[in-house]
Amino acid sequence: MFQEALYQFVTTVSGYLWNYLIIFLLVLVGFWFTFRMKFMQIRHIPEMVRLLGEGVGVKTEGNHISSFQAFCVSAASRVGVGNIAGIAIAVVLGGPGAVFWMWFIAVIGAATGYVESTLGQVYKVPASLHGFHGGPAYYIKYGLRSPWLGAFFAVLISITYGLIYNSVQANTIAASLGTFSINPLYSGIVFAILSGIVIFGGVARIARVSEKIVPIMAIVYILTAVYVVLANINLLPNVFYHIFTDAFSFNSAAGGLFGATIMNGIKRGLFSNEAGEGSVPNAAATADVSHPAKQGLIQALGVFVDTMFICTASAFIVLFTGNYASTGLNGIALVQYDLGLQLGSWAPPIMAFFIMTFAFSSIVGNYYYGEININHLTRKKVYLHIFRLFVVLMVFLGSIATLDLVWALADLFMGFLVLTNITSIVRLGKVARIVLEDYFKQKKAGIKEPVFTKDILPDQHGIAWWTEKDVAKYRTMKDQEANWG
Repeated sequence: MFQEALYQFVTTVSGYLWNYLIIFLLVLVGFWFTFRMKFMQIRHIPEMVRLLGEGVGVKTEGNHISSFQAFCVSAASRVGVGNIAGIAIAVVLGGPGAVFWMWFIAVIGAATGYVESTLGQVYKVPASLHGFHGGPAYYIKYGLRSPWLGAFFAVLISITYGLIYNSVQANTIAASLGTFSINPLYSGIVFAILSGIVIFGGVARIARVSEKIVPIMAIVYILTAVYVVLANINLLPNVFYHIFTDAFSFNSAAGGLFGATIMNGIKRGLFSNEAGEGSVPNAAATADVSHPAKQGLIQALGVFVDTMFICTASAFIVLFTGNYASTGLNGIALVQYDLGLQLGSWAPPIMAFFIMTFAFSSIVGNYYYGEININHLTRKKVYLHIFRLFVVLMVFLGSIATLDLVWALADLFMGFLVLTNITSIVRLGKVARIVLEDYFKQKKAGIKEPVFTKDILPDQHGIAWWTEKDVAKYRTMKDQEANWG
């Protein structure tokens, strides 16, 4: 009874936020950054790929995080149940056209992703063991000179990711295992314990776990979807036809479907790729790089990787079967059922494995965002340990909660995050544009390793890193590495 009343309240508030404000704000800001950055998310894809490859295999010490590890930590949060269960929900509620709007928000959202991650790097602060902390709480506090709003965001993202989103991940794990008659109570206990083991190990362990899990699980899942596509290649033109025609279906028989198509495509796309939500900059800021634009470009690529490959893979699995409106199934149960039809009875257990690894990596990545922001609020370890305990508790509670409630809470808190972050990065967008221009100006001048200093910015208030001294230290370190090599 309580869960039903809470669900009705949450959906009402969330509906007003998304229907009348957030959708329009996301699209407007995405277009604004796309034009202001001169379509950088399209023009600079080759450089994004090169930068990502540059960080692979880089050894780190202490709390230092390489650019590739930072990408994997952010991908660990992105690549979760939103890529599988969330996309299935979008197709069931919005039809095939929701996939088009998911792609649409990814293309314009990549520019937004660049801006927020670059700002995370610009306003990062040195942390213990030679690492860094940063993110919206930091660029709001220092860049906008608004400590109270920065603290508000830190609290909001810690609750949203560490608690609410992790309950979504745990709920989907339990639902996936529930198809094999495994009691959600038992799966909740097991994954709560596993989550505790990793998150109590600290930042370095999280980065190492993410670096190993994320690339493997993403590649295997994409290959599975590629096999499904190839096995149904004759249906591919028809699937694309329905995606594009249903995206703009205004016929009266559809009723409110057009609005539902846009709403679910954008909401589920955003939940998955997180562009503009303010989460990814927390991971981007931890990377040890010579120029802020590097992480901005890498994380813009992450939006494409997440949506165009992994989310699209899930959509195709559902659309090729074509039974999304007739089975009565939704979320992960529908994907498991459809994969079983495509590949045989052995497929649902494999999908359950995908879900467990995807969701567990997201639990780890989500917690990491909370840790960064708890450290922004207080340096007392006791509060961090309390937060960790609550994360473990929410993993357990999410396992036994209802599907509708956990997703409704996720939508509501996602809306609060978007409103706070988007309105902040619009005011700081000029900084990200100057940084991008500086990076490619140095590249054009023949500098292979562009190095950033904060004196090129008109307002340097609150920038704790990127001084001449920092640059000299970075160059010395790189010279030593070259000599050792």
